[in-house]
Amino acid sequence: MLESILTAGITPLAFAACTAVSLVSGGMVAAVHSDKARPSHGMTVTLALLPVMVQVVIMLVNGNLGAGVAVAGAFSLVRFRSVPGTARDIASIFLAMTAGLAAGMGYVGIAIVTTTLVCLAQGVYLMILAHAPRRVQKHLKVTIPEDLDYSGLLDDLFRQYTTHAELLQVKTTNMGSLYTLQYEICLKDERREKEFLDAVRCRNGNLDIVCGRVPVAGETL
Repeated sequence: MLESILTAGITPLAFAACTAVSLVSGGMVAAVHSDKARPSHGMTVTLALLPVMVQVVIMLVNGNLGAGVAVAGAFSLVRFRSVPGTARDIASIFLAMTAGLAAGMGYVGIAIVTTTLVCLAQGVYLMILAHAPRRVQKHLKVTIPEDLDYSGLLDDLFRQYTTHAELLQVKTTNMGSLYTLQYEICLKDERREKEFLDAVRCRNGNLDIVCGRVPVAGETL
């Protein structure tokens, strides 16, 4: 089951079997990657077809050193033209390539077993994390008058309402009459966000306060 089916060379039957395994593996990877996520249609289709493309390339390169070097260079060019993705995107791409590599070398059993086990493990981890308590990081921007010392100004409030708070930037505004403090915080309980902002508002003289999600990179590759 775990031995290569290409011991007698690349026959039409062996090629069809490897291609079928690659298509099934790609479909599994795409389905699991789309679960509890919102990838683009292009990303989903790419994950489904990537194992077949890698499989054909491996079959063509098998035993040919020059072709192998040329393919490595082509993959490098594609890599540098791609947009960085999330860790989950990268893991799914590597899984699709692993399935394609195994199928391209004739190890269809290994391709099926590996893809199935990793997809099941990913589904279990996502289910566990979905029920775990979430601590969402937020970006807090507080404006204070110039006569207030911002060092330790909100420390007691951070200890009461947050699990983590870090001062990222201090900036002067309005001709130096105001300071803008930017923090990265993680609230203990998001339901008490208004209570926390009201407490901060009492400290900064009711000047501007902005609290929102930390900006993240786009999800599209």
